[in-house]
Amino acid sequence: MNGTLYIGVTARLFDRAMMHREGSVEGGTKDYNVHRLVYYEMHETMAAAQLREKQLKKWKRLWKIRLIEEMNPEWSDLLDEAEEILRFGPGGQADAPH
Repeated sequence: MNGTLYIGVTARLFDRAMMHREGSVEGGTKDYNVHRLVYYEMHETMAAAQLREKQLKKWKRLWKIRLIEEMNPEWSDLLDEAEEILRFGPGGQADAPH
């Protein structure tokens, strides 16, 4: 709970989370060893996701922690638990080429 909290937007959550896990993304997430996906939200449009990202970045740390713990009280790596959904979406089928 005392580590770095990273907030970002991507259209390909699984791929992006894997890049962070492997440390192949240069910058803050690599420098601060941010490797686990502990929270995510799905949005209908990229514009909606970007708006939510801006909102969350303004939040106090404690509010972010509470939000994470509502979804993931154990702070488990959700990449492992939700790989199929993150890769293929809620329907479980790939609609876009990978």
